[in-house]
Amino acid sequence: MKHKNMRLLGLDPGLRHTGWGVIESNKDKISWLASGNISPKTNTSLALRLLEISNGISEIIEKYNPEAAAIEDIFVGKNSQSILKLGMARGVAINTCASLEVSVFQYEATVVKKTTTGFGRANKDQVYSMVKFLLPGVECKTEDESDALAVAICHSQFARSKIHQLELENIHDS
Repeated sequence: MKHKNMRLLGLDPGLRHTGWGVIESNKDKISWLASGNISPKTNTSLALRLLEISNGISEIIEKYNPEAAAIEDIFVGKNSQSILKLGMARGVAINTCASLEVSVFQYEATVVKKTTTGFGRANKDQVYSMVKFLLPGVECKTEDESDALAVAICHSQFARSKIHQLELENIHDS
């Protein structure tokens, strides 16, 4: 099976900042293409903020044409209002990707951290340090941007292991 470059979009949705990162994965190498934040105006309605997130993700997908998007699962905390609003931002992100025919994969935060840093309870600074190490040249302005890149890195690892598994199956079937 021939390896091809895979372009991946990582998303860390939030109403204040939705972090995003685009990486390219080829065999055992990953490289940073772009990243940033979608930061809706906080003085607008919830509906307009969600629309701004959707429009921002649409523009990123149109510009970078990723094969897949990866997003972190919601960590259930104590503030139900915050969780509800985060769920809305995640729903908009997932729906926007799906409507543009980009497959969406979801990962628990501990899986993202363990895949990126080797430690499932890594803090934000440890995640950012590994993102910088794995993607030379990247400079993240916010934790949301760094987290989005970590989710993309996580998915690249799982996607590569899936491709490797298919290669092994093809060898054994020959």
